[in-house]
Formats: sequence, structure tokens, C-alpha cells
Amino acid sequence: MATERTDPLTREVVELIGTVVARYYTEYEQAAAKHSLTGAQARVLGLLALEPLPMRQVAQTLKCEPSNITGIVDRLEARGLVERRPDPGDRRVKLAAPTQDGKDTARRLRESLDFAREPLAQLSEEERTVLRDLLKRMLGDQAPAVP
Repeated sequence: MATERTDPLTREVVELIGTVVARYYTEYEQAAAKHSLTGAQARVLGLLALEPLPMRQVAQTLKCEPSNITGIVDRLEARGLVERRPDPGDRRVKLAAPTQDGKDTARRLRESLDFAREPLAQLSEEERTVLRDLLKRMLGDQAPAVP
């Protein structure tokens, strides 16, 4: 017989986190589709809108194979949303960078994501701060830096 590894409260928190993640991805996919993008294309475009990056770094950040990123960047480039340019620091490296249309699309996509905004609006600033701090603590060194 297996021993109980977690208490009921921990199980409930884990299930709630899973529900939040599933709802986020569902809404993200729907928002991406409204911009004629796949979820993966939207994630790459959103990341590049923060700063131009080498495709290898995009793959590392999104935890996927570089060959997948190449295909995604190819499709975004064909739509005029991304361009490849030499890295000013190392001309042997190509950066994937959003075009102005790509930046505008990434901004509209970000603005159309209501999932987190509506439920978070029900929380006070103090509650949102506590939630943020708890999530950062859970993620430790893996917490993303917010620009």
C-alpha cells in the first residue's frame, strides 16, 4: 500500500495551480488564433517582442528543440512579423527580431489576454502582491525577470 505523500491542502493547491495553467493555455491558444497564429508562434513572437534573440536562446527559453524554433521563425518571417538580422556583437550569429508589424501584433495579443486580468482585478493590491511573492518563492531561481 502506498503511503500518502501529500496532505489534502497541498493536493488541492496543486490541482488549483493545474486548473489555472490549463485555463491560461486555453485562452492563450484562442487569443493566438484570433491573430492567425498558433500558440507556439505567439509565444515566440511575444518573447522576441521583448528583445531580439538568437534562435538557440529562444529554444532554450521555451524549452524546445532549435529546429522547431527555426520552423516557427520561418513561418513568422513569411508573414512579415519577424526578420533575421546579424547580431551587432557577433556578426556570425543571426538574431530573430520582430518587425514593427510583429511588435504591434504581439502587443495586441498581450492586450487581448483577459484570463488573468479579470480574476486578478477581484484581488486587492496587497493580495496580488502576496500572490506574486508566493509564486516567486515557489519558482525560486526559475522566476522570470519582468521587464
